[in-house]
Amino acid sequence: MLKNFDDLLAKARNCGVSKVSVAQAEDQEVLRAVKLAEDMGLINPILVGDKNKIEENAKVVGLQKYEIVHVENSDDVALEAVKVVRSGEAKILMKGLVNTSVYLRAVLNKEHGLRKGRLLSLLAVYELPGYHKLLYCTDSGVNVNPSIEQKKDILTNSLLVLKSMGLEMPKVAALTSNETVDSKIPATVDAALLVEMVKNNEIPNCIIEGPIAFDVAFDSNAAKHKGIDSKVSGDVDLLMFPNIETGNVLGKSWLHFNNAKWAGIILGASSPVILGSRSDTADVKINSIALACLTSNQ
Repeated sequence: MLKNFDDLLAKARNCGVSKVSVAQAEDQEVLRAVKLAEDMGLINPILVGDKNKIEENAKVVGLQKYEIVHVENSDDVALEAVKVVRSGEAKILMKGLVNTSVYLRAVLNKEHGLRKGRLLSLLAVYELPGYHKLLYCTDSGVNVNPSIEQKKDILTNSLLVLKSMGLEMPKVAALTSNETVDSKIPATVDAALLVEMVKNNEIPNCIIEGPIAFDVAFDSNAAKHKGIDSKVSGDVDLLMFPNIETGNVLGKSWLHFNNAKWAGIILGASSPVILGSRSDTADVKINSIALACLTSNQ
């Protein structure tokens, strides 16, 4: 069990060094994160983009050990970075200055991309003051209002990663507004269907409960008060969101009001994909790189 990001970073270091392909790597903030991750013994970078600009910015941040794949046309950078991963030269793909939609299109390119047959989804990880371990959450950043089949893929993506990281029987809460299946609240119907899919071995094995409200998921006293005999209450590993709004608002509230730390990677491709944002702090970038490294080495 990983209690915090220090645990995650230590585990990632023990897995050895991973090669990372950085798409359009001319950005100083991205290169600072890359240098920190390299200094920590997590990665060896392959920087894809304009050679002169990369060398200029790498010198500014003090990055010295790296490979460059020179690409003159910025429209081709994302796909070339993806090809580096697809060829096996790198294990992880990381976003630089490239536009997000262009980046994801390259990941999903039918000929050269990293398609694996399942839906792409975001796995977010939070270190929350007052919670006794890292909390994994999905999906708060890619799929807006997923169907039940899409939720099946989203849950499968996360469970495979959690099990590769040592969580053999993750405790999952399929989050909704209450514990009653109500046709007027589609999320409750989907949550119950996910539970059935696990029972029918359509989804990797786990301890899943749903529909389940937030208070029951995280407070065993609330579960007892409602007369619910829960095996996950107060000890949730993975929180399955009903839609992107729920995950996005809840995650941002933790960051704003609870001083939470977080990381995130895209799952569902043949290799971990770091999406990231220019507004991400250095800690977020490092934690996300470490999470990707840990995932890629399992």
